[in-house]
Amino acid sequence: MDDAVVAVESALTYRRVDGRRRPPVTTPAAVSLALQAPLLGSARARDWLRIVDLQAGSPAETVARLRMLDAGLRPETQAEVRTPDGRRRYLDFLFRPEGLAVEIEGYAYHGTRDAHRRDIARFNQVLQCPEVRSLLRFSAEDVFHRVEWVVGEVERTLAALRR
Repeated sequence: MDDAVVAVESALTYRRVDGRRRPPVTTPAAVSLALQAPLLGSARARDWLRIVDLQAGSPAETVARLRMLDAGLRPETQAEVRTPDGRRRYLDFLFRPEGLAVEIEGYAYHGTRDAHRRDIARFNQVLQCPEVRSLLRFSAEDVFHRVEWVVGEVERTLAALRR
């Protein structure tokens, strides 16, 4: 299921490829129509289509979201918050009632000195947003190789924020 949802989300959303913004390669209607054929697995794929999130920013975000859903966690995805000076920032995940922001960082996107510098400034700004009380950051590698730990950290932090 993970691979199928990642592939569909990637096909349905804008992506950065070699530094260029790539438009979606298909539409939700086309995917839906393709799944109407009575092929082996098409009924299951139609069920999975309901959990596709067109706001997903990366395969690691998709896998993290699917595991959080499995654990009964329902964060907002690509949630907009505003800094005190009015700038918009978009968070990979936000548990708004608790004020927990969760960011998934892939090295390919964040792995340069300039990106690192921008990330530091961005995270400092995010922590000044009134909606954000706490921020967790995980690497894509954490999601792909230690996702149970990632979800556990989110659950523990949410519990602490609720107290």
